[in-house]
Amino acid sequence: MEKTYYQLTVDQKARRATVNIYGTITSAAPRIRSWYKGEDTGERSALDIKQAIDAMDVDDIDVFINSYGGEVAEACAIYAALRRHKATVHTYCDGFACSAASVIFCAGATRTIGELGLLMIHNCMSYVGRANSAELRKAAEDNDKINQSSIEAYKKVSNLTEDKIKELMDNQTWLTAQECVKYGFATDIATIDDSGAPEQGAFQLIRDRVLDSGFPSVNARLGAMEEKIDALIQAAEDKGLPEQNLDPAPGNKPEETAPKDEPKQNRMGSVFALFGAKE
Repeated sequence: MEKTYYQLTVDQKARRATVNIYGTITSAAPRIRSWYKGEDTGERSALDIKQAIDAMDVDDIDVFINSYGGEVAEACAIYAALRRHKATVHTYCDGFACSAASVIFCAGATRTIGELGLLMIHNCMSYVGRANSAELRKAAEDNDKINQSSIEAYKKVSNLTEDKIKELMDNQTWLTAQECVKYGFATDIATIDDSGAPEQGAFQLIRDRVLDSGFPSVNARLGAMEEKIDALIQAAEDKGLPEQNLDPAPGNKPEETAPKDEPKQNRMGSVFALFGAKE
């Protein structure tokens, strides 16, 4: 079964490609190790996505990201492939674009972040086993150079100085959508409007559908009810029923009552008000 942190689809008619990067950005190491056994774990890496991107003959590439990050080398390779392609690249941060994923986000000519989206930038980390002081110092120097690759990607899009970027990385900084636009990491925020965006409320959906429909079925049923009510009232009057039988109980009669010739549309106003409609 194929394991992948990305999905790629191409619409040749629209000359548009969509890349979804949802998951941890990993290398092909497990896959390579399995080759000597004649096996394929099915894991995919930057090599696969790089080759797929290079082969696409499209005018636009949309990249949707929700990832905690992963290996810097893999992210840098994907970043380079996107920047090198002739197509116009539009990146989207749907949820998180953390660590290495934030580098890929910076590959877009247009960079859109969701209202609830977050970027996180920090210094890279290396795992050093048994090592002497010289080896530890060497590992620290290597990390500084690896960090620089991310810094260069951030500098191309942000309005921050290199020193400020380093400060944010040192502090392992989470950036809100508003901060991303303020600092230049994002070009715009994907806001949610009322034109059909998902909502967690069935009442609003029902209300909008009824209002948008112009009340065709509701009006028809209310009209039929009004006709029946008028017929019953007329029948009662024709039989000469005492007027007091139609009045409220003694002591509960309001001082003022609505005129008998009140328009029908106002008599059912409470029903319309339930759906937020004006009478």
